[in-house]
Amino acid sequence: MSLALDTTPVQTTQRHLTAVTDSPAPRLRAVPEGSEARGFVLYVGIDELKALEAGTSLGEIVSQLRALTQQLAPAAETHAAVALAPEGAGGRDVDVVRLALQDPAALAKHRHTDVDEEPGARGGVVVDISRKRVLLDGDVAPLTYKEFELLQYLVLREGRTIDRAELISSLWSAADDEVPNERTIDVHVRRLRSKLGAFEDIVRTVRGVGYRFDRHADVSIRQASTPSPDVF
Repeated sequence: MSLALDTTPVQTTQRHLTAVTDSPAPRLRAVPEGSEARGFVLYVGIDELKALEAGTSLGEIVSQLRALTQQLAPAAETHAAVALAPEGAGGRDVDVVRLALQDPAALAKHRHTDVDEEPGARGGVVVDISRKRVLLDGDVAPLTYKEFELLQYLVLREGRTIDRAELISSLWSAADDEVPNERTIDVHVRRLRSKLGAFEDIVRTVRGVGYRFDRHADVSIRQASTPSPDVF
C-alpha cells in the first residue's frame, strides 16, 4: 500500500511565511514621524539584599544582560548605571531607579503627586535632591551649587563620618578654580550651616575627623536617590 502525502498545507504555510518575512517591520508606536529609534532603556528594580537572596548580585545581573545583548546584537553598545538611595528611604525599587535616572514618565507622575503636598509644606528641612534645592520651613535656602553638593554628599551617606580629604576629592576636581585644603573645607561647612539657620545642627562636626549627617526628625528627603557613575 502506498501513501500519498498532501503537501498543500505545507506549501500554503510556506507562502504565508514568505509574505510575513517580506513585509516591512512595523514602526515603534513611541517613535514619532521624522525620528528614529537609537536604543532603549530597561529599568531593573532590585536592591542588593534581594539580589543576594536570589543567589546573585547587581554586578552579575548587569554582566548577564550585557552578554545577552552582545549575543543578540554584537554591534550594540551598552551603559549601566546604578541608582542609590539612603537606607530606609522606602518606595518601590523600580520607581526609585526611574526617578533617579530621570525617566520622563516617572518625573511627570512625581510632579503630579507633589501638587497636593509641596515639599516643605509641613515645615522643617526638605532636601529635595531631584530639584537640587533645600527648603527651610517652606522657603528655598540660598545655597550655592557646591553647598548643595556638600549637604547632599553627607545626606546620602547618612550615619557615616566623612573626613575632610574625602569631601575634597569627591566634590572638587583639579580643574576647579578654587580647590580647598583640609583647613579651608571648614569654611565651606560654616557657610553651609549659616544658610541652614536654625537647622544648622543637622550637619554634625566629629572632632578631629570630619562631618556627618544623622537621621533627624526635622529633615525629610524628597526623591532620595541619585544615579551613580557606570561602576560595572
